[in-house]
Amino acid sequence: MPALFYSESLPTPLGELAFALDPDGALVAVAFGPPAALAPLCGLGPTLSDAADSLAPDPARTAAVREKFVDYFADARRSFDLPVAPRIGTPFQRRVWQALARIPLGSTWSYARLAAETGSVARAVGGANGANPLSLVLPCHRVIGANGSLTGYAGGLDRKRWLLVHEGAILA
Repeated sequence: MPALFYSESLPTPLGELAFALDPDGALVAVAFGPPAALAPLCGLGPTLSDAADSLAPDPARTAAVREKFVDYFADARRSFDLPVAPRIGTPFQRRVWQALARIPLGSTWSYARLAAETGSVARAVGGANGANPLSLVLPCHRVIGANGSLTGYAGGLDRKRWLLVHEGAILA
């Protein structure tokens, strides 16, 4: 049986970053950690065997996306022009994730602004933000507290701070 998704991981200044593509080359999931961490983000079961059965390494298929991540961390890329096809999420979560794509690099939005952009409330968009399967590409790290505080990030607040400094949104 062919793999459902093609995966790869690469070292970054923030640790291992894994990503998965569907057979058409659309990005399905991105996560800090090993490829097995992608299984629930791809809509697969949460176990290592689920990942092993459905995520196949294929450097030829993943090379172009890998290069975009390498360029981003080398400060040679300012945006991601990748097709995305999340396999999880409610219609509301997907609406929030689409709004994340409108936050420009070097900028931040508050949870209140994200809520206004999506016709919701801050707590609800915070929950949707935390379920984002396409971290970095749909930049949930660019959402901060109304008072400028760095709150909530599935990858951890240290990574969030590093990403925002890297993108020029905050000072080190």
